[in-house]
Amino acid sequence: MNTGLFRPASVAEALALLARLPEARIIAGGASLVAMINARLVDPAALVTLAGIEELTEIAEAPGGGYRIGAMVRHRDLALQTRFGGTLAVVQMAAVQIANATVRNMGTIGGAVAHADPGLDYPPALIAADAKIEIAGPGGRRQLSAQEFFVDWYATALQPGEMVSAVHLPAARPGVGLYHKLARVSGDYATVSVALTMAHDGEAIDTRVAIGGCGPTPLMIEEVNRLLSGRPSAEDLRRAGELLQDAADPVDDVRGSAEYRLMLIPRMLARAYDEARVRGGAT
Repeated sequence: MNTGLFRPASVAEALALLARLPEARIIAGGASLVAMINARLVDPAALVTLAGIEELTEIAEAPGGGYRIGAMVRHRDLALQTRFGGTLAVVQMAAVQIANATVRNMGTIGGAVAHADPGLDYPPALIAADAKIEIAGPGGRRQLSAQEFFVDWYATALQPGEMVSAVHLPAARPGVGLYHKLARVSGDYATVSVALTMAHDGEAIDTRVAIGGCGPTPLMIEEVNRLLSGRPSAEDLRRAGELLQDAADPVDDVRGSAEYRLMLIPRMLARAYDEARVRGGAT
């Protein structure tokens, strides 16, 4: 039974509360947690809201390029972001496609990342963008790549007493970032999603692809990235789709069967790749 709502004014205060109340749950925007409480899927002993921590609400340019996005930055603010050009556009495109206006106004990037639902929009986009997750805990702060952070269904690399404090995006590279999502209806979780960045560094083309909705965590394969970098042939694209199909571990649910998801992977990959080449001016 919930025994209270605590409102720390700093990350240090939040961590102290988590240490004192190990059964407490952090509430960021509440888009996911409130729904789970209402459905009686969880019954936290206490709630620690991060709403009063100013540091977590900021999008700051990092020295040397890139951005630090505080954990309490709303989906709405990322969807309206105009500073994320080039390859970083993949993050803005993912934010635009989250649920509906109500959820975008309420939910936060930190809450979504910590929730780690494999059908969410941010996880594959952050992996494709080569983002890092900043974690605050009793031992200080550390960063993990987004790919390392997501470890299983609704499970992350967070340890007891830790919290997501920010997401770090690298400096944008010239090129394209895009996010394609197939859902049953507009605003639903992804049946399958494809996040792709294509960086143009002179004559070199560097591609990163992450697939969402097809397993416990977003799927990225370095061999696929290698095949789709440079100037791949039609056979390279076909092989990339096959590799992703072979590595995927989808399940049957209300959004689609495992078989349907596997069928979608190479088709959505090809569509995203072709669009990226056209938008990036590649020939």
